[in-house]
Amino acid sequence: MKTEQKMWTKKRGWIPISDNNLKDSAQLVFVFGDSSFFKQERFFDEINEFYPKATIFGCSTAGEIAGAQVFDDSLVITAVLFEHTKLQFAKTKLDRMEESLKCGECLGEAFEKKGLTHVFILSDGLNVNGSDLVKGLKGKIPSDVAVTGGLSGDQDRFQETFVFSDNLPEKNTIIAVGFYGERLKIGYGSMGGWDSFGPDRLVTSSKGNILYELDGKPALDLYKKYLGEQAKGLPATGLLFPLSLRLKDKDTGLVRTILSVNDKDKNMTFAGDVPEGAYVRLMKSNFNHLIDGACGAAKMSCESFGSDTPDLAILISCVGRKLLLKQRVEEETEGVQDILGKSATLTGFYSYGEICPVVPTEKECELHNQTMTITTFLER
Repeated sequence: MKTEQKMWTKKRGWIPISDNNLKDSAQLVFVFGDSSFFKQERFFDEINEFYPKATIFGCSTAGEIAGAQVFDDSLVITAVLFEHTKLQFAKTKLDRMEESLKCGECLGEAFEKKGLTHVFILSDGLNVNGSDLVKGLKGKIPSDVAVTGGLSGDQDRFQETFVFSDNLPEKNTIIAVGFYGERLKIGYGSMGGWDSFGPDRLVTSSKGNILYELDGKPALDLYKKYLGEQAKGLPATGLLFPLSLRLKDKDTGLVRTILSVNDKDKNMTFAGDVPEGAYVRLMKSNFNHLIDGACGAAKMSCESFGSDTPDLAILISCVGRKLLLKQRVEEETEGVQDILGKSATLTGFYSYGEICPVVPTEKECELHNQTMTITTFLER
């Protein structure tokens, strides 16, 4: 595997980050950037000129990652040449959130099953139920194939997100790539680092990813009481105060953050399911724990590689972590680089949700919020 990185900024235009020159040999180009760029077709004409035979695969973000650095208002592109691996792409359009399960099933059905080793997915970030999307996809691919990826972002604006389709960005789109080949190793890890507090609260009324009541009371009223003055900034300020979700049949917990609120009906829409009968707790941040969580995800993602170093790592971290860490945000990417090694090419973005197995040794995938999720690639 060979990689080449470039980035575009308003101040400097296109600048190289690495020395390789893949040109016609690149098969895949990961592109992560601010949503404002996705309305300007000239950028993607230029990317297609750089790598005329490659498929552009990427999305809008809430911040871009290149190496150990975090950027805003940039385009970060990572071209990849796989020497022993084949790729297959599948895409679908999402008209309504209620179609998320069906969309996942459509993606899964599109893949050739023989030789499939991994699926990486990028989704619309605003109009999707990530839990249903993952459930549908996993139900249509072999049980020993894991899924990782994330939901596209739009800074803290929550207005519009984009995913690439046929080398151009589109809204309400979900695209996945399947990897085929015995010489490709893929690792993954996901950790948060948030601290939960206060009493468990029972989800007494919900539908999918819409939460209506906790302990028999309007969920939004309780949440606003907790946020105080910061409730005026919802849904953006909700990123700073996620919920810990504990399911009856699961030993491990999940984290959920808000996509939108409905003041009239006093409900909240989350990126993933909040099922009735589950228990939730309020959560707060701890800077050191968040950074430790990112490092823990990095260690998980390369456990299966032994003494080998990954060729490529895709980091998907939640926008809520970025808003909290502020000027310290690069501490989590630096921690990841320290563990993976400087020879590994790092790219990625800040997201509205992360997709990864809960336990590295298992293939059962979930939609996460407020985690650092890392997918590592090693081709030999």
